[in-house]
Amino acid sequence: MPKADSSVSMLVVAAVLALGIGYFVPQIFSRRPVDTAKAETPKAAAPKTMWTASAPGRVEPMGGEIRISAQVPGRITDVLAGVNDQVIAGDLLVRFADEDLVARVHATRAEAAARKRDRDNEGVGKAAQDRRTAEDNFANAERWVSYAREELDRTLKVKRSGTAGVADAEKAREEVTKASEYLEQMRGNLRKAMADSNAPGQTRLEAGLAAARAELSLAEAALERTRIRAPSNGTVLQINARVGETAAPSPENVLVVVGDVTALRVRAEFEERDIGKVRVGQAAIVRSDAFPGKDFEGTVSSLARALGPSKLGQRGPRRPTDIDVLEVMIDLSGQPPLLPGMRVDVFLKAALPQPAAAALGSAPQRT
Repeated sequence: MPKADSSVSMLVVAAVLALGIGYFVPQIFSRRPVDTAKAETPKAAAPKTMWTASAPGRVEPMGGEIRISAQVPGRITDVLAGVNDQVIAGDLLVRFADEDLVARVHATRAEAAARKRDRDNEGVGKAAQDRRTAEDNFANAERWVSYAREELDRTLKVKRSGTAGVADAEKAREEVTKASEYLEQMRGNLRKAMADSNAPGQTRLEAGLAAARAELSLAEAALERTRIRAPSNGTVLQINARVGETAAPSPENVLVVVGDVTALRVRAEFEERDIGKVRVGQAAIVRSDAFPGKDFEGTVSSLARALGPSKLGQRGPRRPTDIDVLEVMIDLSGQPPLLPGMRVDVFLKAALPQPAAAALGSAPQRT
């Protein structure tokens, strides 16, 4: 009997377990999709930022980097600028050996002065005298510009050695500006004098003086090519010139890099499939690995008129598998801590297509 009782008890327990499993398991599986849907509903409603297009880019100064090479081969004798120096247009940055050219300038100046004395001893009428006066004023203006530049170069060299102040350099720059403005004024007067139909032709002495002055202008131009000057206001980003080195004219042999870092922009390259998504004035976000988690705002300022090869990742000769890209400029807002040359990622915010935007702008407003 004990065995029969235990068998009955086991059957009862098994039946109870079977009934429990048959009731609770369906309830659990039937509630799980409902709970999951309820839990995911808030996540699906969360707003998401949609980017219409993205592309790699490189940070550069506003106006781009100005890469300056030597104009003539020669030995570097002076380097008057350093990295991060603020320079003004016309400031001397690098100077080459120029002893032979300086001697040539002095010789041609003496020749021009001698020929002028001979010409002045020759009497002419009023119309010819007016033309002579215009020619003399123009020649004197050219010499003024030359002397003013020489004084500026001397002042900047002394300033770098610490024996001259900023005020002296500013005064020398103002003198160059005044001389350049006067030269343009005298050039206009000379054109008017040469266009006067009443003036007679040049005499032999006048022609000799004109030839001597032309030789002097050529000598001064050759001397000026031994100077590397700042092409515009900005900051010196790189200096690859060293005193004593010999430099030769070559696009690859860049001696100085100058740029205006008061404002920055990004040169981005978008693939052909994204061209229709880019608009001038479109808002953009720039991100850099150097500043994780930070977004820098910008605006699309210009688009290239044609596709071209990529310049950001270009290494060596072009391959047949290379993809042409559209160059897009993005002006950065404010003063971001980015540096020229940094590689960044550009993301463009969605913008309405042009026809849709025009229709939206012309649609009547409901009140």
